[in-house]
Amino acid sequence: MNTISMVSHKPFQRLHPLSLLAQLINRQANGCLQVVSGPLSWLIYLDQGKLAFATSSRDPFERLDRHLHQLSASIPALGNARSQVRLLYENAEGNYPSSSADYQAIDWLVEQRYLDVLQATALIEAIAREVIVPFLSITEGMYEVIDKQNFAHYPQICQLDLRSIVEQCHSLRQTGQAAKIPSSDLPATNAYQSAQRLSTSTHPAENGSKSAPEPVEKPRYTVACIDDSPTILQAISTFLDDANFSVLMINDPVRALMQVVRSKPDVILLDVGMPNLDGYELCSLLRRHPHFKNTPIIMVTGHTGFIDRARAKLVGASGYLTKPFTQSDLLKTMFKFLT
Repeated sequence: MNTISMVSHKPFQRLHPLSLLAQLINRQANGCLQVVSGPLSWLIYLDQGKLAFATSSRDPFERLDRHLHQLSASIPALGNARSQVRLLYENAEGNYPSSSADYQAIDWLVEQRYLDVLQATALIEAIAREVIVPFLSITEGMYEVIDKQNFAHYPQICQLDLRSIVEQCHSLRQTGQAAKIPSSDLPATNAYQSAQRLSTSTHPAENGSKSAPEPVEKPRYTVACIDDSPTILQAISTFLDDANFSVLMINDPVRALMQVVRSKPDVILLDVGMPNLDGYELCSLLRRHPHFKNTPIIMVTGHTGFIDRARAKLVGASGYLTKPFTQSDLLKTMFKFLT
């Protein structure tokens, strides 16, 4: 197994995408091929010469959402997930180099069991075809290959036959079909259907009476919000949609402990600055109860200094949500502790 690192020596140079990919395949390259041509860029992740993931800078989340919409016809639960992945990952940033945000979104869908590995593989293959067809048309640009070992989290859901995919994409271009077919209609449906059949055949019903698995509905999480401010409670209730969350609003910190014990929520949002019983004291009391030793407790506060964070950690808080917060901030925090 060879690893290579190639860096262009000119700002722009002649590029032959077919030859470049063939060279990487033959050398069983491990790393991310990064190509810039004009205003566009491509990322092609390779694992021993196989394709791990491919994406481009042209509306990656629009592309992902189109494919998820197509998949949602057979996986209804994806309807709820499409907006969540955009909120969580569309503007995600990570240390360079990092796996692309649209791959991170797919990885999250697998972790959350919206998709199984076969379905995710079919999705990655369909996206790769859409990405590689225009990539084969570029004639100049600059490129480099970043070694796989430099990535903390490298795409690893699947290893696809890149040679076969490139040949199919090249054939589409040669026959003129690529220009006629909308990107969302590139050969994906068959891959999705095959993945669905394979998934069904490898997970048969235990009693043998069902030919296909029942759709799995995502559970609704119960969230207890403890805050003496009606405005904050209403904002949280509005931000957390009914499809995924059941919100219990508590505005009396003294009675909160009894209500929380009764409802046994999946996560607790707890305001720090409340009269009579502040959030730190209430968090400490909750942690002493056997049922809430591991329940995520998120402190909601406008104070994020070192002392405040140290005190929160001391009483067993799981994390912080800083006021004022947006819906995106809230959802990112929620799913961080619910995954």
